[in-house]
Amino acid sequence: MFERFTKDARVVVEGAVEHCERVGAQTVAAEHLLLALLDHGAGRGSFALAALGLDERRDSVVRALDEARRRAGLSQADADALAGLGIDVSEIVSRVEEAHGVGAMSGGRAGRRRDGERGWWGGHRPFGRDAKDVLVKSLRIAVARRERTIGDEHILLALTAGPGVPAEVLADHGVTHESVTRVIGGGGEAKAG
Repeated sequence: MFERFTKDARVVVEGAVEHCERVGAQTVAAEHLLLALLDHGAGRGSFALAALGLDERRDSVVRALDEARRRAGLSQADADALAGLGIDVSEIVSRVEEAHGVGAMSGGRAGRRRDGERGWWGGHRPFGRDAKDVLVKSLRIAVARRERTIGDEHILLALTAGPGVPAEVLADHGVTHESVTRVIGGGGEAKAG
């Protein structure tokens, strides 16, 4: 499938791996794809994010992703659903961090092998289920749009199409599947509402 990716999409995927390594995560997650899209600054997906005003709100997006990582990747909707069952995710995070340090639930601790190499995978980070799902969904979106290649815009559309933290964070910042579709299809005149 990777051979069908445009140069911009490949840069985003490679950037996601770099984000994963930078924070010491064991697997590449969908949030790393979003962060790489925000960093890329070129391509149709990055253009759509800029047209929807996300450039000015990048720090807010990063903070929201960090907060979700502290909650072990739970979306706010997940945390709210658990609260409805009487489970206070914030309290659990506080107790775990009190005992094990800030960020203990983030999964950001990559182990070291005896030979000193990072990770348990020979230095390579595998893609987590959520990131794989985004990449597969980006292929399906490209096929549905009758496009031969997968661009960074398809990755962005896939991030906004599914449930999960990246879609929730983007929607909280006015970036939805519909708004991205309008910007990509309409030449960029749409603005976030």
